[in-house]
Amino acid sequence: MKDARISGRTWFNIIVFGFMGQVAWAVENIYFNTFLFNYIGGTTKDISTMVALTAATAVIATFLMGNLSDRLDRRKVFLSLGYILWGFSVMVFAFISRDNVAKLFGLADEVKILAASVSVVIIMDCVMTFIGSTSNDAAFNAWITDITVPENRGKAEGILASFPILATLLVTVAFGAGVAAAGYPACFLGLGIGVSLCGLIGAFTLKDSREGKPRRQGRYITDLIYGFRPSVIKENALLYLALLAVSFFNIAVQFFLPYLFIYLQHYMGFDFENLNITPKVIGIAVVAIVLFIAVVYCLGLMVDKFGKDKFIYPSIALFIIGLIATSQAKKLGAFAATVVMVFAGNGLLMIILNASVRDFTPEDKTGLFQGVRMIFMVLLPMVIGPPLGNAVIERFAPLHQLGTYYNDFGEAVYVPVPEIFLAAAIFSVLIVIPIFFLRKKAKAQNKKGY
Repeated sequence: MKDARISGRTWFNIIVFGFMGQVAWAVENIYFNTFLFNYIGGTTKDISTMVALTAATAVIATFLMGNLSDRLDRRKVFLSLGYILWGFSVMVFAFISRDNVAKLFGLADEVKILAASVSVVIIMDCVMTFIGSTSNDAAFNAWITDITVPENRGKAEGILASFPILATLLVTVAFGAGVAAAGYPACFLGLGIGVSLCGLIGAFTLKDSREGKPRRQGRYITDLIYGFRPSVIKENALLYLALLAVSFFNIAVQFFLPYLFIYLQHYMGFDFENLNITPKVIGIAVVAIVLFIAVVYCLGLMVDKFGKDKFIYPSIALFIIGLIATSQAKKLGAFAATVVMVFAGNGLLMIILNASVRDFTPEDKTGLFQGVRMIFMVLLPMVIGPPLGNAVIERFAPLHQLGTYYNDFGEAVYVPVPEIFLAAAIFSVLIVIPIFFLRKKAKAQNKKGY
């Protein structure tokens, strides 16, 4: 039986790999979109396409490499080497621009240059995502499942759930200020070096959670479709109900997340290029971050102690109410206050749902099931959510005075509007359905905490 205690060395690696991975994903989810929208001249439809294709890439990578990680019975090499290569792939974006693409392909027509530049960004995002998903989504998440048990997963997930929000805050300030001061190329180079350095550190500090005894029985291709067998789904019904709940939750998030910073910049008028960052502001931010981590950690402990069922419905309600309130916020101050509710509900749901997925994942097939997990957590949400969000934008943007924006190339494009948050709130109601059946089935099987 695995020890419920988590060592200091393990916590160090959880924090280093977990946080840096979320920083990289935050830049990809936020600033790759603004990079494409502002710097290259793409549209919200291009962003929707990029999100969908990278989601598909992430799932393919996780299926292939998660299964390979299981068969080779290794995590460390995929994690450490993966992060090093991930960093190099991020650095490539420092050299993507309309001028460089025009020179590379010998183009002179502006329409063709725009189309080619958008395509290059999307293709490179897919390449970067394949490497990032190999190291983070496949190896790191399988490693986390390997080293934790149901008795400490709420605690571990509490820390992990704080990283996306902390990374978003850090990226918003640091990367945004960096773009304003030095431009996108310098920031992409800096981020890439940071991610690669993380992988290098892990080569010396990370202890592999597997023994390195390759599994030779069974066919590799057969293993890839293991999770789609009706008998496997029936046998692991609790896992698939938890995954369905995660999918509905993440689809709702994808209604607005890809467009959030474009909304803040072009609809709410938040100036990312002129942030007044004083020592006082930094001090307040540090205190707020420490308090936030402490609160999230305590919430994780409470989830472990009292059970996930005590928190799931209040968390859904908080998330939905926050989204409705955000859709009605007219000023930045009110928007900030309502977004806190959204992030609080989001964080709680991440802790509960992610821990549930780990609880119900068969221990001997952890890597293999990461691909199935990615279908529900990434592919379906990113293929379904952004196009629905974009459809809401195209439907309601013409009704808003600030719904249209002329970019630096003189091209008129739609700007995200408040209705995306309201649409996300309405869709979030669907989370209740799989949760209801999950709790009912878990109680019938006497599953602790449900």
